[in-house]
Amino acid sequence: MICTVLGSGTSTGLPVIGCSCSLCTSTDPRDRRLRSSLLLTVREKNWIIDTGPDFRAQALRVGLTKLDGVFYTHGHADHILGLDDLRPLSYRHGLDIWAEQPLLQQLNRMFPYAFVAGDGLNSRPKLRVHEIHVGQRFDAGGLDVLPVRVFHGKDQILGFRVGKIGYVTDCSALPPPSLDQLKGLEVLFLDGLQRTPHPTHLTFEKAVLLARELGAKKTYLTHIGHEIQHQDLQARLPEGIEPAWDGLTLEVN
Repeated sequence: MICTVLGSGTSTGLPVIGCSCSLCTSTDPRDRRLRSSLLLTVREKNWIIDTGPDFRAQALRVGLTKLDGVFYTHGHADHILGLDDLRPLSYRHGLDIWAEQPLLQQLNRMFPYAFVAGDGLNSRPKLRVHEIHVGQRFDAGGLDVLPVRVFHGKDQILGFRVGKIGYVTDCSALPPPSLDQLKGLEVLFLDGLQRTPHPTHLTFEKAVLLARELGAKKTYLTHIGHEIQHQDLQARLPEGIEPAWDGLTLEVN
């Protein structure tokens, strides 16, 4: 399996509009972070976790011409607002999306035209909707996926385990069952927003502690905020943990 980080930034993306701080004016391409998303590729099949408002730019940047499905973590704007841009990727064969029932209802309210079947309008997305449940594996066209519960402040959202890859963004804590479900990973993508405490995200320090508890061979912090440059964050992190960056590509058996 090949995984490609489409975006590793927080909800504003980086640089932030109107900001001229040293981070937002950095010339290091790793400091230019689109909203968080991950592309998974297995034998010419492609799946994406979350379609934020940068999805169109992300898809064009990696040359995405075919998509087999989308897994959604939760309904915040920086994770779902790119749904409309699924249209050209769904016209020929349709497209499967997987989410919990409350999020499917939210998407239906926000994009009602995307869930109208058989009206003959070619401009609408052609989506096949699948409800998923925490702790219940599902087959996504040959890909075995396990949804895990993630606490995002007071909200309960999803992370995903796909084979030996774990994806846990927008996280403030994990319940005990999720800790067990995320053991034995080769690669973990884990929320790491900033140094200072935040009510709905992990600090770098807490992310390191959680990464050590889970014990993945390699952990990449994602959903990184408007606070520290990539090279400075990398220097602060222990061996085996580093910041993700947009365009990072890994092959995981």
